[in-house]
Formats: sequence, C-alpha cells, structure tokens
Amino acid sequence: MEQALINLDSLNLSEEELFSFVDNSAATTEKITAPRYSYWKSVGRVFFKRKINVILLALLLVVILFAFVIPLFSPFDMWENLTEAGAKNLTPFQAISKWGFHIKWILGTGQQGESTFNAIWYGSRISLSLSLVCAAINLVIGIVLGAIWGYSKHFDIIMTEVYNIVGNVPYILVISVLVVITGAGFWPFVFALTVTGWLGIAYFIRTQVIIIRDREYNLASRCLGTNIIRVTIKNILPFLTSVIVTLAAAEIPSYISMEVFLSYIGMGMSDTTLGKLIENSQKVMAINAWEFWSPVLLSSIVTIVLYVLGQNLGDASDPRTHM
Repeated sequence: MEQALINLDSLNLSEEELFSFVDNSAATTEKITAPRYSYWKSVGRVFFKRKINVILLALLLVVILFAFVIPLFSPFDMWENLTEAGAKNLTPFQAISKWGFHIKWILGTGQQGESTFNAIWYGSRISLSLSLVCAAINLVIGIVLGAIWGYSKHFDIIMTEVYNIVGNVPYILVISVLVVITGAGFWPFVFALTVTGWLGIAYFIRTQVIIIRDREYNLASRCLGTNIIRVTIKNILPFLTSVIVTLAAAEIPSYISMEVFLSYIGMGMSDTTLGKLIENSQKVMAINAWEFWSPVLLSSIVTIVLYVLGQNLGDASDPRTHM
C-alpha cells in the first residue's frame, strides 16, 4: 500500500509554525512518570493480602477491646462475695444457679467468690499494659544505644565490657532481686523488667549495624562530613525496619509470658494479672477447672496472636516482598 506524501508548501505555514525546539529543562528530564511508591502503603497491602492476618488482627482487637472496656461497665471486685457462704470456687452452672444468669458468672467464681469473667479481663488489661510499656522502653533504649554501639568503635569498647558483665547474670535472678527490693507493684515491676532488658536488644542491633555500616553509601556519607548520628538515623535504621519489627514481634508477647512465669513461681505482681490468676487457681483446678483454664487460654491466645502478627508484619516490612 502506497503512503501519500504531504506537500508542506500546501499548508501555507511558516518554518517557525512547522518546527519548534523542545524545552530541555532539568526539571522536565528528571520528572518520573511512574506511580509514586509509598513504603508503608506497600507494607499494608502485603500484610492485609493474607486473610489469616486479618482474622488474627480482628481477634486481637476484640481481646484488647474487652480488656479495656469490660472493666468499665462491669468492675472487678475481689471481695464482692467474701462473706457469702458457698460462693467460692463455683463452676459456671453453680454460679448461674445461685445468682441467676449474668455475663459475669459465665466462668464461675474464684477463691474469694469473685467473678472469674471480670477477673480475667481486669488481669489481661494489666498484663497487656505491662507488656506494651516494657516493650516500648526496652526497644527504644535498645535500638538507639545498639545503633550507636555498632557504629562508634569507642562506644563499642565500653558497651562490650558492660555486656560481658551484665549479660552473664541470669535475667530471672536480676528480676527476682529487684522485685524483692523495690516491691511487686506495676511500676517497680516495669523497672525490674527494663533495667537490663534492653541490653540483649542493643547487642542484636549492634550486630546488624556492623554488617551494613561499611557499605559504600555510608562511607560516602562519612567522607562528605556527615556525623555518625545522622548516618545512623538516615542510612542505617531505615534499612533495619523489617528487623526491628520482627524484634518487636518477639518482645511484646515475651513480657506476658515472663509475667505469667514469675507469678507461677511466686515472684509476680501484687495486683491481679493473668499470671496471678493462674497462680491462685492451680490449687483448685480439680474443683473448678474454668477458673484455671480461662486465664491460661486467654494468655495463650494473646501471646500466639501477637507473635504471629508481628512475624507476618516483619515479613511484610521487607521491601523484597513488595514486588
């Protein structure tokens, strides 16, 4: 098929109208036509792509909602039935038969005649608050000091000696001694769990920083005069986002497990927590199994859900999964 040629003279246009120079500005040449990449949107897309994450997140939100809302509408009272005969260690059927159907009797009563249902949600609120506060303190201190520890060779000498001395002391022994000295209240317990709890996190972050601190872009930044703190914050810590998220995933549920274990051996908090409920109810498990297995099941659910969600969020935080 022949292609017709157009005679430009027949258009009656000048050369300026037919031809013009394209603007070759720096802004135009550097303009990116591809869609903008949002790191956290990509993390959310990868994370919520798996249905199991949505189910577990919904379960966790329900547990948190119950833990912080139910005590407001149905307050926990340890001594509400202390003087009433036959009110202690009742099964759900016995409690409902005695006082009539009410949501607070669906798990029976405890050793003082208190509602087990109200007790586990009151205790879960304290246990969750304790784990979140301890995890936040230890992660912040551990990440900041660990990043400086891994980058500064002078600081590395000091912290390595501290780690060699303190890190060899059993963690349980440190907590037990501090609980005996400071007491078993909420904030003394937080202090006992965080006074040396950040050291292991700092050492882990230090190892990760050493791996990447001498890469080309970090060396270039140092040659240009960038100080250590700025290099650490801008170049190194963002690279460790997925590592930090995975670390947090293991830290948060570990404090719930620690609190339950310490209560089980008699070194727990003085207030009612999930660990305290398990400790008190193990003696009467044969009489009322609901009193023992309710806090055990709830603490297990919270620990497993937090761990699995954290691990999956850590995987989603890896940019290599955003392809």
